[in-house]
Amino acid sequence: MKRFFLKGPSWKRSSVRLLSLVLAFVMLASLAGCSKPAAEPGQQVIELRLAHFFPATHPAETQLIQPWAKAIQEATKGRVKVTSYPNNTLLQSDAVYNGVVTGIADMGLSCFSYTRGRFPVLEVFELPGITYNNSKSASKVAWEGIKQLNPPEVQDTKLMMVFTTGSGDLFTKTPVRSMGDLKGMEIRATGLSAKTLSSLGATPVAMPQSEAYESLSKGVVKGNLGPIEVLQGWKQAEVTKYITKTPFMYNTLFFITMNKEKWNSLPPDVQTAIESVNQRFFDEVAIGLWDKQNEAAQKYAVEQHQMEIITLSPEETERWIALTKPVQDEYVSSIDKKGLKGQEILDKVKALADKYNQEYK
Repeated sequence: MKRFFLKGPSWKRSSVRLLSLVLAFVMLASLAGCSKPAAEPGQQVIELRLAHFFPATHPAETQLIQPWAKAIQEATKGRVKVTSYPNNTLLQSDAVYNGVVTGIADMGLSCFSYTRGRFPVLEVFELPGITYNNSKSASKVAWEGIKQLNPPEVQDTKLMMVFTTGSGDLFTKTPVRSMGDLKGMEIRATGLSAKTLSSLGATPVAMPQSEAYESLSKGVVKGNLGPIEVLQGWKQAEVTKYITKTPFMYNTLFFITMNKEKWNSLPPDVQTAIESVNQRFFDEVAIGLWDKQNEAAQKYAVEQHQMEIITLSPEETERWIALTKPVQDEYVSSIDKKGLKGQEILDKVKALADKYNQEYK
């Protein structure tokens, strides 16, 4: 029997081909291991469209929505895929909630205050005169409060989570050191913030944050009431010069919610997986999202754009707070007329604020 041996170039070429095949196999196996989980054969992937108004570069998209969507896909083993539509590409900010109700979007992120009067009970979380140390405290108060109150106005969707900006301040083109400086000034505001500004003699102008930069640059409005993060996240430090600290005036409540029918159509194990992800991202990301942004934005505004920070005197602060007290009274009266107990709701939220301000100092 003759034996044949590969010699010279033929042997080398065969070895190279074999080594190339092995390397290709290893690379494919590695890529497969790093890819996102796929649904099992025969299982249909549930595609969910999420609408919101933040820019694609905003932390609400990059630090919350995208990682949260990825975590849902992993937790459901590829059976659910959430696709985000930022920057009003699917729905305008004030149409998000109703768009989720009607099924234009499966999920949505926006502010309750963008549809004034649509969520009367939830306005309690944005009332002036309630102090929140930070967004962590305010977010915990809102989410726990909503679970306890279970208001009828949000029963037509499935709330995934709520979270807040925490307290906000005035950003203006001319300095506001006293109430006299504020009188007649056109200030961008929404929801109860607009009513608060009216009580102080300012002229509120309702518009979403996505329109504020252009309006400030053109002089349509002379200032904004909001969280400091807008100075960097929405570039408003470029078109304002002064920051007047008003922590007693502002808090904005955001929601992530889902179409009720779509939610009810999900298998129970998928619902359980999503709710587990929701709780984790609320605790680890959402409640502190604005604290990080506010701190970074204030530093950016002062160092990069030389914005001046104005602190009201104690006497001036008391004058402002006293004039906003009727906003709370009006809230209680309006809720009473709806057959609900307005003062009890307000007292509950104040008690929760005391509790969580102690926890998140």
